[in-house]
Amino acid sequence: MKPIRVLAVDDDPDFQYLLEQTVGNQPDMELVAVCPDGTEACRAARLHCPDIVLMDLDLRNAGTDGVAAARTIRLETAARVIILTADDDPSTVIDASVHAFASGYVFKSQFTLLLPTIRETAAGPTPQSHLICAALLQPLTSAERAVFYNLFGKDIALHSSSKTIANQQTSVLRKLGLPDKQTLRHIFSAYMG
Repeated sequence: MKPIRVLAVDDDPDFQYLLEQTVGNQPDMELVAVCPDGTEACRAARLHCPDIVLMDLDLRNAGTDGVAAARTIRLETAARVIILTADDDPSTVIDASVHAFASGYVFKSQFTLLLPTIRETAAGPTPQSHLICAALLQPLTSAERAVFYNLFGKDIALHSSSKTIANQQTSVLRKLGLPDKQTLRHIFSAYMG
């Protein structure tokens, strides 16, 4: 079985070392790179094609912040993102995860959950990813949700004209901040298996 390819992003050298020692010593994982900032992380994600990106939410160094970098990585690669944070406020972390299109999160105070979270996220949708997906879809109306699920091949009868459905598709993309249906399918495949 192929190892889970992991890219770690954190600007704290001590936490970088902890990630290297923890992830790097797992027989079923390969740590492909450790980056100190979001800009370098985006380059490394394109280069190494990781399965999982561990992204520190609070990157203080120059470059792209954690949420923006995670969002870019999700849009440009097949990697799933797990947010790492020292912030223990769940609403802040959920909000960041939604904006980053993350698949999960781990509070640094609960570091023992990191390895199981990596393995579960690499295997497919998790309860955390379902929570994040639900938060992403919350702004959609019921008609827009029907159109959204129809885009994924779900057998949902749409009772509107083709013009109305096209307008609803445009509205779904606008509300989710995505450029087209292909990108929407790419992003949400991490949540829907």
